[in-house]
Amino acid sequence: MSKTRRVVLTGVGAVTPVGNNVKDFWQAVVTGKSGTARLTAFNPNPFNSQVAAELKGFDALKYVSPKQERRLDPFVKYAIGAAKMAFEDSGLDAEKINLERSGVYIGSGIGGLHTVEAEHAQYIQTEDENKAASRISPFLIPMLIVNMASGLVSIELGFKGPNSAAVTACATASHSIGDAFKIIQRNEADIMAAGGSEAAITKMGFGGFCALKALSRRNHEPEKASRPFDRERDGFVMGEGAAVVVIEELEHAKKRGAHIYCEIVGYGMSGDAYHMTAPDPGGSGAVRCMKIALDDAKINPENVDYINAHGTSTPLNDKMETGAIKAVFGEYAYKIAVSSTKGVTGHLLGATGAAELIACAKAIECKVIPPTINYEYPDPDCDLDYVPNVAREKEVKVTISNSLGFGGHNVTLVLKKFKN
Repeated sequence: MSKTRRVVLTGVGAVTPVGNNVKDFWQAVVTGKSGTARLTAFNPNPFNSQVAAELKGFDALKYVSPKQERRLDPFVKYAIGAAKMAFEDSGLDAEKINLERSGVYIGSGIGGLHTVEAEHAQYIQTEDENKAASRISPFLIPMLIVNMASGLVSIELGFKGPNSAAVTACATASHSIGDAFKIIQRNEADIMAAGGSEAAITKMGFGGFCALKALSRRNHEPEKASRPFDRERDGFVMGEGAAVVVIEELEHAKKRGAHIYCEIVGYGMSGDAYHMTAPDPGGSGAVRCMKIALDDAKINPENVDYINAHGTSTPLNDKMETGAIKAVFGEYAYKIAVSSTKGVTGHLLGATGAAELIACAKAIECKVIPPTINYEYPDPDCDLDYVPNVAREKEVKVTISNSLGFGGHNVTLVLKKFKN
C-alpha cells in the first residue's frame, strides 16, 4: 500500500470587511474589531435589515488590468486579489514549478450577481426590444458564472493542473479546500490554490436574505448585530470578500524551503437531507461530518484544542451546532475552546470557510485563539466555552473548522501543527 501524501498550507490571502490582507484581517479577528456598519452600497431603508459587513478600500487595479477591471464581476476580482496574495505569500516561483501539476479550486456560493442585476436592469429599461437585445454584453455569461473565479485565477497564475469550483452555499470554500487537499493526496497535483469568493451585497441578494428573515435586524447597533451563540442573536450579517490558500505536498514544500503554517490532515462532508434552508435540529449531518473528518485525520476527539464553529448568529444554527459538538466530543466538549469569527467579519457566504481556515492556521502559528465577540447574554442551549469577547493565548496543536450551507451541505476540515 502506497504511503499517504501529506499536505501542508504554505500561503494565505484574503480580502475581507476587516482588512484587504491577512495581516489586517487577523489583527481585527484577534482584537474583536467588528466590520459591520450601516449598509452603504444602496439605500437600505426599504429592508428590515439595514446592516452589512462590506469591503472597504479594495483596489482591484492592484491585481488586474484596467480592461479586466471593467470586464470582471467583483467576485472574480476579489478571488484574483486573494489568490495573488496567497501565491506571493507562499514564495512560489512560477518559473521553477511544474505548472501542469499546479491547480486551482475556487468556488462561490452565488457568483456574479452584480452583473446579472446590472445587465437585466439595462435590458428592461430599453424600450425598443431590438435595441435591448443588441445591448446585452458579450461578457455577461463569463462575468456571472461561478467557475470563472477559478478559471481566471488559473490564467493569472499560469496553473494548468486540476481546475474546478464548488458551489455549495456557505460550505463552498471549505468544500473547495477539502477537494483540493484530496487531489494532492491522490497524487493528481503537487500545488493547489483553493478557497472561495463572494460579492452578493446587491439589492436582490440582500433583499432575498431579508425576505428569508435570515439577517439580523439590530439596525441601531450595527457593530453588535453579529453575535454568535448569544441569547439575543437574531440573524446573520451579510458580508463579502474572498480568501484563498496555497496548499502543497509536503516534500515539494520542504524541497523549496517553504514556510509551513500547518498541515491539513482531515476532510469530512455530509448532507442533512432535511430542509432547503434550515439545518437538521438534531444536527445529525454535522455530527457525521465532524466524525468523518476526525477519522480521516486519525485524530481522537480529545486531541482537538480549538473549533472554529460555523456560528452564524442565527437561532437555529448556533443551537444545532452546539448540540452536534456535544454529540461528537461528549463531556470533553466543555473543555474545548469554540469560537466564531463571524462576529467580526460577518458571514462571507461562499468565502467564509477559507477565511475561517486561515484564522485556524494563524491560531496554530500565533498560539492565540480568536474570540467570539458580542457574547453578552448566555443562552442555556449554547453552553460551551465560546472564548467570549477576548482572545486567549493558548498553544493550538489541532483545530477543526466547520462550514454548513443551505441545502444541508456540511464540511469539516482538520488542521494540525506541523511536525516533520
